[in-house]
Amino acid sequence: MPRRFAIFLTALLVLILCGFAVLYFGYFLVSPAGTEKTEEIFVVKKGSGLRAIAAQLEERGLIKGNNLFMIWAYVRGGARDIKAGEYSLNQSMAPVKILHILTSGAVKTYSFTIPEGLSAEQIADVLQRRNLVNKRDFIYLIHDKALVASYHVEGESLEGYLFPDTYVISRGIGARDLIDLMVNRFWEVFNSLVEGRKLPMPVKDIVTMASIVEKETGMAEERPIIASVFFNRLKKRMRLESDPTVIYGLKDFSGDLKRKDLRAPSPYNTYLHRGLPPGPIANPGMEALKAVINPLETDYLYFVSKNDGSHYFSSTLEEHNRAVYKYQKRRRRPASGKNK
Repeated sequence: MPRRFAIFLTALLVLILCGFAVLYFGYFLVSPAGTEKTEEIFVVKKGSGLRAIAAQLEERGLIKGNNLFMIWAYVRGGARDIKAGEYSLNQSMAPVKILHILTSGAVKTYSFTIPEGLSAEQIADVLQRRNLVNKRDFIYLIHDKALVASYHVEGESLEGYLFPDTYVISRGIGARDLIDLMVNRFWEVFNSLVEGRKLPMPVKDIVTMASIVEKETGMAEERPIIASVFFNRLKKRMRLESDPTVIYGLKDFSGDLKRKDLRAPSPYNTYLHRGLPPGPIANPGMEALKAVINPLETDYLYFVSKNDGSHYFSSTLEEHNRAVYKYQKRRRRPASGKNK
């Protein structure tokens, strides 16, 4: 009898201890490490193991027991489901909530906007300033021939195909994934614009023309007219004489385009060469693409800046020269090319 009683007491004690352990474990799971609700950015690096993540959480004061956290992760079956990225956590979150956030991939997101008309190098500058990419890596990738070909892009780089838009991403996404986002967005927009239409020229030429239109004017309503001017000049085998193409071909542009620059021997110098330049000079937005895909029919061959953001369009050289005199007589040379 005493032996049976001892066994009973031992079993009872084990059950009580187990009960306390379960209660303590449950209490741990639902009890925040503190009351502070200030956001803390917690970074899970690629390849980080559960032990390292749990230790870092405890070190940061976000949980009180890294071993218990690990046990819960294994019990829940999410030990391998924690995703790399930045997370917004705070001390008032219970461990069960923290694990849910880490395994659901609810990473902190950032939005950035790429304006219309930036070159690929300027886009790389924007992204590097936001600490989203390394500029050198980004530039290398957009010139990678295999990557360019994988997007069915004809040319030496992805210049022109990095679509200007607002993107929402998680930090650490990487240059390759960012490029993928922008190029796929380009094709999404482009395909929607050309659906059911007969293309006026090959895709590469459309993007190249649109990039010039984008750089020549910031006014949406002028883009179709600008496009018509360039189409008309191409038909007549006239040089496009576009200042932005010249600037793109200059290695060190000071910000002030000079007469000597118009004679610079560059394949992008449309004052020297007929036809379109070798490729896009910027990344055009939807309106510029639309203007080239569906240009207005006009007889304009020239345009000149009116110094208020708009342009005066002319059909004859005589009319254009009068407009140049009226709007640009105080300048060393007429603005916006198209003056010969």
